[in-house]
Amino acid sequence: MHNQAEILVSETQGGTQKQGFRILSNRQELADEIKERYTASGQYPVIETPAFPKDKKVVVCYLGTFNSGDHKVKEITSISAKDNILYVEIPKYESGGMAIQVMSNPWFVFSVPSSYQFTSVQLKYSK
Repeated sequence: MHNQAEILVSETQGGTQKQGFRILSNRQELADEIKERYTASGQYPVIETPAFPKDKKVVVCYLGTFNSGDHKVKEITSISAKDNILYVEIPKYESGGMAIQVMSNPWFVFSVPSSYQFTSVQLKYSK
C-alpha cells in the first residue's frame, strides 16, 4: 500500500532518547502528547492542537537522540505499509559543515490511512 501522509506537528526537541512510536486515539491524546513533548524540552506548547483527522491513524514518532544539527522532519516523501511495517520516507538531512554541538531529540506527529496495519515504524531516508 502506498499513500501520502500528513505531518501535523514536528519539532527538534522534546522527543525520547530512543526511537519509537505510538498511535494516538483522539484529539485529547494528541493534545496531551504535544503538551508532554514541549514540557520535556522545557517549553510551553506554542501551537494550537490540530484537528484530529477522521478516518486516519495518527502516529507520534520519536527519532531518538542526535548530537548536532537540525533533525526536524519537514516533509514525508512517501509512506507505505507492508508485512506489518509502516515505512516512512523522509528527506535525508545534510549538514552545511561545522555546527555547534547540541543534543536534540526530534519528534513528529503524522497521519496515515486508517486501513494501514502495522506493529512497527521504519524510517527511510531519501536523497
